[in-house]
Amino acid sequence: MATEIPTRLLLGSGPSPVPERVMEALALPTVGHLDPVFGEVMDETAELLRRTFRTANRATLPVSATGSGGMDALVVNFVAPGDRVVVGVNGLFGERMADAMERAGAHVVRVDGEWGRAIPPERLIDAAADGLDAMFVVHGETSTGVCQPLDGLAEACRERDALLLVDCVTSLAGQPLDLDAAGVDAAFSGTQKCLNCPPGLAPFTAGERAIAKLRAREDRPRSWYFDLSLVLGYWDGESGRAYHHTAPINMVYALREALRIVQEEGLEARWERHARAHEALRAALAELGLERLAPDGEQLHPLLAVRVPEGVDEAAVRRRLLLEHHIEISGGLGPLAGRIWRIGVMGIGAAEEPQRRLVEALGTLLERDPSDALAALTEAWAA
Repeated sequence: MATEIPTRLLLGSGPSPVPERVMEALALPTVGHLDPVFGEVMDETAELLRRTFRTANRATLPVSATGSGGMDALVVNFVAPGDRVVVGVNGLFGERMADAMERAGAHVVRVDGEWGRAIPPERLIDAAADGLDAMFVVHGETSTGVCQPLDGLAEACRERDALLLVDCVTSLAGQPLDLDAAGVDAAFSGTQKCLNCPPGLAPFTAGERAIAKLRAREDRPRSWYFDLSLVLGYWDGESGRAYHHTAPINMVYALREALRIVQEEGLEARWERHARAHEALRAALAELGLERLAPDGEQLHPLLAVRVPEGVDEAAVRRRLLLEHHIEISGGLGPLAGRIWRIGVMGIGAAEEPQRRLVEALGTLLERDPSDALAALTEAWAA
């Protein structure tokens, strides 16, 4: 018997809710990956990604993999064995990148921070004093709901002829981010967060300094599949689209439509809406006794991490929320497992109606009157 797929309200750490327009794009007729019509789709998608990343980088494309594949593509192309790499680690995804860098043979200089706090940029800059080949930070740490400041990092890297590499999986299109203005040399993201597209592609961009390092490498990247010099031969229409792999055609359709939605709203308006939605939900959940983990000024707007009150079985509540109310939120990871809930405020999920459903359901499950919480939500959205 076939399993019936229920309709869920996805308010966890990802995937996020998918608009009907994006679902319809997935169902467009499949054409060949070398069809000139698909070539036009590729060009439009790449240009929409440039606008969303706020970059002029020619090497901008969706890698045919999830966000974790984008992470691997970043490492294999721009980190060579023996490179000295400063890595900010204040959550699970910083830990993962440190691991990936070590597997690539890099000499990793960890700058560890408290999970739930941003790393002061001066600590990262101080770690670069002895020289480095690259610096990596997670702009939006999905495991903690913290946004990492990029102030001064690009300047410190350029003084040492090093690359600034960034994970913006959860921040892209939901948190203020201008890659070119910040001096970021290469970055990756995912489709399933603020872009409201199903998981499966990794938006990726690399500037001229990063591409120059790739071209100057004596060794080839250890991955054939993620070798950007080969992938760009397919994605860059000016090169004649040399066959590299069969792209996930319908996923590219979906991403193109999702990026069109972003541009129709406008990035600044979208950033403002995510900030407003984050603060509205934070105020409402505070009335239920759920306080934000990140301090003021360090919060990641697309993901609200809140402390679970003493005596509450967080996993049991999450399970009931999913099975009885069809709402998904995420639990904590690493040292925060069992201690926090991670709630997505992403794309069309950053709106009053889905937040109202969540607040009402949590009030019921926590056996607390949600009236004040709902009033706080309404007041914040009306402000």
